[in-house]
Amino acid sequence: MPDTPNGAMETWLAQFDAALRSRDIEAALALFDDESYWRDFVSFTWNLKTLEGKAGIKDMLEAVLGDVQPSNWALAEDAAGDAMNPEAWVNFETLQGKGYAHLRLRNGKCWTLLTTMQELKGYEEKKGPYREQGVAHSIEKGRKSWLERKEEEAARLGYEDQPYALVIGGGQGGIGLGARLRRLGVPTIIVDKNARPGDAWRNRYKSLHLHDPVWYDHLPYLNFPDDWPVFAAKDKIGDWLEHYTSIMELNYWSNTECTKARWDEESGTWEVTVIRDGERVTLRPRQLVFALGVSGYPNIPVFDGADSFLGEQYHSSKHPGGGDWTGKKAVVIGSNNSAHDICADLWEHGADVTMVQRSSTHIARSESLMDLALGDLYSEKALASGVTTEKADLLFASLPYRILPEAQVPVYQEMAKRDAGFYSQLEAAGFELDFGVDGSGLFLKYLRRGSGYYIDVGASQLIIDGRVKLANGQVSKITGNAVIMDNGDELEADVIIYATGYGSMNGWLADLVSPEVADQVGKCWGYGSDTPKDPGPWEGELRNMWKPTNVENLWIHGGNLHQSRHYSKYLALQLKARMEGLPTPVYSLQPSHHTR
Repeated sequence: MPDTPNGAMETWLAQFDAALRSRDIEAALALFDDESYWRDFVSFTWNLKTLEGKAGIKDMLEAVLGDVQPSNWALAEDAAGDAMNPEAWVNFETLQGKGYAHLRLRNGKCWTLLTTMQELKGYEEKKGPYREQGVAHSIEKGRKSWLERKEEEAARLGYEDQPYALVIGGGQGGIGLGARLRRLGVPTIIVDKNARPGDAWRNRYKSLHLHDPVWYDHLPYLNFPDDWPVFAAKDKIGDWLEHYTSIMELNYWSNTECTKARWDEESGTWEVTVIRDGERVTLRPRQLVFALGVSGYPNIPVFDGADSFLGEQYHSSKHPGGGDWTGKKAVVIGSNNSAHDICADLWEHGADVTMVQRSSTHIARSESLMDLALGDLYSEKALASGVTTEKADLLFASLPYRILPEAQVPVYQEMAKRDAGFYSQLEAAGFELDFGVDGSGLFLKYLRRGSGYYIDVGASQLIIDGRVKLANGQVSKITGNAVIMDNGDELEADVIIYATGYGSMNGWLADLVSPEVADQVGKCWGYGSDTPKDPGPWEGELRNMWKPTNVENLWIHGGNLHQSRHYSKYLALQLKARMEGLPTPVYSLQPSHHTR
């Protein structure tokens, strides 16, 4: 066995390369540990797929190896670790693409392997030395300027010329994906009902700031300036998205609402009806992408007597923020991020506020989260050690969901120790805390259910101090002027705000396409962990996100800024390959276990 990390990796890669070239699957499997994980983003499977154990890896290789034809596995840079347990970044190729991988060995055998497609051969982005000239240095009559060509494209696309891809939803996800597709030469229109790009952020309550730090939130290709605050205000993000849309030359239709979509079998296209500035327009894209956020429709629970309430009541997504609430009594039902933010906003503007906590909530102090959970990947410290945003994204993805919890548990154990006084004060105030069913904390809750946590940016202190009151338990009914709890407590209210989350993203499809198509796609988000709000069976990747669904030519894109940035690359490559007519045999299309 070689006695250096580089030597160990080079030996393993040479053997792996030889085994795959010769289609010797048994020789390849001999290089994997009995407990091993291969997570692939598009390069082998034309899917986002995690293979677990030798049996899973064998099945995948038997199915795809002849089509993929992988080769040229080589270190991209020096390996880290020791000779028996090194890890490294790796370059490789397939018949159709160039790939980048992350490999960990354990006792000389592969423990984790992440393979990702980075570009399609012959269809690379025109960047760096391949960038376009921009102008022909010859003088001819009738030459069109850049602006004229841009305006002509915008005028024709959607009318005389049809887009290959239509992205419904022009928030951060749709805009980032649009930038990827633009760079790949995929004719795309992004439609959004708001008046301007960025309005999805501008229209939220006025005190809203990002809870994730700036290093975690960059958009594709264009990082935020290095003097931006760690936590940007919503309107600052909105303005950035608007300028980004212009800089990236996206075909963005604002004031446009999709009203109906159906697949036209005869033409092999979607027939999508939109209302643009009051005008009905029919678009016929080949690929339809729903990028309507991380969630579906707002969940508003039905409580007895709600119709009799004499004050205001609305979902948290409708909370405007600000205003004068002096002398008003507000009840916020919910105890996660939005509930805390809204309680803080109401208290700040004079309201007498009560939070109703119906189930336990994970709280992570922002400073601790940045240091313990994000510091090695997304921070100035990480940048100084050579961990770029792109590398950070891949490092985070290199731990499959099966083993991610055990990697996260120590982080939150340390957080519990570091912030023990803070948690004791919260519990003394009556707040019910948890760290997830297995102690794995915030990120796993987010991946499993997209809810159940709050990143504390100050509101917890309001609860500790009693400035925001706390009621625990279930709501029994609502009267004309109060929320009645199941223990009989009566919470007087002039306004009730339901910070009660959202449904699955495929809920949008029921209205815009059909209930049958929505159920054929199945539930979005979660990965089958069989934990609260994420029922099994085990799937190992987020359901229906950024990959082929059970409805051909229909895709779901979303997530936070980090996920929208990272996974938009793989979705864009899948769409580009299909546009160019490349073979894209999808390995192991996931079944739809759950409907809406």
